This record gives sequence, structure tokens and C-alpha cells, in this order.
Amino acid sequence: MNIRLHIERLVLDGLQLNGQDRAQLKASLEAELGRLLSESGINGGIGAGGALPRIDAAPIRVRRDATPAQIGSGIAQSMFSGMGKQ
Repeated sequence: MNIRLHIERLVLDGLQLNGQDRAQLKASLEAELGRLLSESGINGGIGAGGALPRIDAAPIRVRRDATPAQIGSGIAQSMFSGMGKQ
């Protein structure tokens, strides 16, 4: 099965990252979300070719020493959880 996912906008309130950190966060988010979707699949509505105008993901807690990769992974897990509630 092929899954295409387009994220038009991702709002990260209170998080300031430089260009390299943004790239690491993005790569981690994409990898973790891809892993979760591959392993668990997606709910019926989206799986049938539907689209979601938005996903209300739960807030995540970010430790002061968290790396951009850890933050990206946490965001992906929250987003995936939000997809299941649609």
C-alpha cells in the first residue's frame, strides 16, 4: 500500500529552531510518522482516499535538553494519535 501525506502547515508555538534544527525535526517527524502509518495503518475514512482539513494533535511536553529529532518524533506520535480521532 502507498500512503501519500501532505502537511501544508505545522504550527509549533513557543519553539524556536535554527535551519539545521528545523531540518532535523522535519526528518524525524517524517520518519516516525511513516513508521507509525506503515505499522498501524490508518483509519477507514482516510484510508479510503479521504482528506482531513486539520488534525488536532495533543500538546506534547518538550524537555529542555530534547534534541530536534526527539521533538519531531513526539510531534509525529501526537499527530498520529490525532488522526485516529478523525
